[in-house]
Amino acid sequence: MNKHLQEAELQSLYLMMGQGLKPVAHAKAGNVVAIRGLGQHILKSATLSSTRNCWPFTSLVFQVSPTLRVAIEPSDPADMGLLMKGLRLLNRADPFVEITVSSRGEHVLAAAGEVHLERCIKDLRDRFAKVSLEVSAPLVSYKETIEGEVSDSLENLKVRLNGNQDYIEKTTPNGLCVVRVRVMKLPPSVTKVLDESSDLLEVLLGGKVGQANKTENPRVIVMEDENPVKALKKRIIDALENDILSGCAELEKEQIEKCKTIWQQCLQRIWALGPRQIGPNILLAPDRKSKITDTSFLIQGSCHVSELLGFLDECYTHPTTISATLESSIVAGFQIATASGPLCDEPMWGLAFSVEAFIDEFEACHHQTDYALLAGQLMATVKDACRAAVLKNKPRLVEAMYFCELITPTEYLGPMYAVLARRRAHVLKEEMQEGSPLFTVHAYLPVSESFGFADELRRWTSGASSALLVFSHWEALSEDPFFVPKTEEEIEEFGDGSSVLPNTARKLVNAVRRRKGLPVEEKVVQHATKQRTLARKV
Repeated sequence: MNKHLQEAELQSLYLMMGQGLKPVAHAKAGNVVAIRGLGQHILKSATLSSTRNCWPFTSLVFQVSPTLRVAIEPSDPADMGLLMKGLRLLNRADPFVEITVSSRGEHVLAAAGEVHLERCIKDLRDRFAKVSLEVSAPLVSYKETIEGEVSDSLENLKVRLNGNQDYIEKTTPNGLCVVRVRVMKLPPSVTKVLDESSDLLEVLLGGKVGQANKTENPRVIVMEDENPVKALKKRIIDALENDILSGCAELEKEQIEKCKTIWQQCLQRIWALGPRQIGPNILLAPDRKSKITDTSFLIQGSCHVSELLGFLDECYTHPTTISATLESSIVAGFQIATASGPLCDEPMWGLAFSVEAFIDEFEACHHQTDYALLAGQLMATVKDACRAAVLKNKPRLVEAMYFCELITPTEYLGPMYAVLARRRAHVLKEEMQEGSPLFTVHAYLPVSESFGFADELRRWTSGASSALLVFSHWEALSEDPFFVPKTEEEIEEFGDGSSVLPNTARKLVNAVRRRKGLPVEEKVVQHATKQRTLARKV
C-alpha cells in the first residue's frame, strides 16, 4: 500500500437535505451525499473508487490564494488541545482555509477575506473547538531591500562588486577569519522571475533535475516541448535586458553593453539563492582576482547554481573537507540573514551579496584551530555582516500591493477618491462605461490598508460602489525609515528633528517589531508637563 492509495470501509451513506441528513442505502448520480468513515483518510479532497485501477481526479483549483492571516490562541491555555482538534476539523471542512504554525509557535489561520475569516472564527468557536478564542490583528507580510535603480547601476556596479571602500568588514570572535560583504540591488524583473519560479528552483536545486519537466506552477508558462531549465535561463536574461534597456535609456550604447556584461558575469557567479535556497536573493561567489596576502587564503566558494541554471558550463570545486565545511557556514549565514532582515526581521527582497572570507593560515596552523568552532563563528559573522551591509546602503521596506478595480456612479467619485487617499492608494486610470453613468477606476492599494476597505467604501458611497481586490506585486516604499533632517531645506521644512513625526515606513516597521516582541525606539513620554489637575489636601 503506497502513500497515495488507502483502503477504507464506508460505514454509512446519507442524503444531504438542507441542514438534515437522511440515511439511504444507495444514491443516484446528481445527488449530494455525506459518507461516514472517511474522516481519518481524507484531508481536503480525494477520489473514491471500488477498484484500484482508477485515475484520480484533480484537486480543487482556486483562482486566488488566502491572503488574510490572523494568529489564534485559546483564552484559557488549558484549552489548547481542544483548539488543535477544532483546527483540524476546520481544515477538513473548508477546502480553501489554510492552517499553519509560524516560526514563533503561533497557530495562523489564513482566509480569503474578512467575511470568510469571520465565518471561520464563528465555526471554530461554536462548532469545532467550542472554546473562547483570542484573535490577533491581521498579520501582513513585508520584505526588506535597499535603495537603488537600474539607471545608476553602471557607476555603482564596479564599486559595489570590486571596490576597496564600499564594503562591510567583520572578524570572527577568535580573530582567525575576516569577512567582507558587499550588497547591491537586483533588477526588479529578475527578482520577479526568481520569485515566480520558486517551485521550479526547489525541484532543480533539490537534486531532482529529472522531475523539472513535471513541475506544475500556474504562475510560469512553459511550452510542453521546451526544457524548463533553458526556459528559466531565457526568462532571466530577457528580464535583465529589458530592465537595462528601460532603465538606462539615456546612456550610450557602449555603456549599456558594459552594464549587460557586468550583470552577465554576476549570473555566472551565483553560489546560492536565499532564503530557503529558492528565494529572490543571490549569493555571489568571490572574484578570483581578489587580493590575497601571503598569510591568508580566500574561501573561493562554488558556482554550482549558475551551472545548474545553464549560465556556466563547469564550476570549480574544492575537494578538501575543511573548505567544504567553511563554505557551508557562509551559505548558512547568508540564508539566516536573508530570512530576517535588519529592519523588522522580515525576509529580504531582490538583493545580491558578495561575501569574501579570508582565513589567517599562519594563526590557524599555529594554534591548531578547531574548525567546527570556527564554522559556527563564521556563520554568525556572515549573518551580522550581511545585515550591516543592508543598513549601510539605505534600507527600504517593501509592501504587498493589491490591484483594485472599483465601479462607482458619477455622483460618488469624490467620496470614493477620499477613501482611496486615506488608504495610500495609487490611482492608475479612470474611464466611463459607455451607455451608463458608471465609472471604472483602477488603482493599487497596499495590503496593510485593505482591511475594512470594502465596508468604508460602502459607507461613504451609500452602497453604490463596489471593489474587486487581487494581489498584484511587491512595491518598495520610497520613504527612509531612519530619516533625520540634515540639510537647511529639510530643517526648514521638517524642523530640527525633535518634532519630526514618524513617516509611514517607520510606523510600519515599529508595528511589526512591536508585534514580534523586538525592541522599538520610541518616546515613552510625549509633551511632558507638570501635573496640575490633582490638588494635595492635607
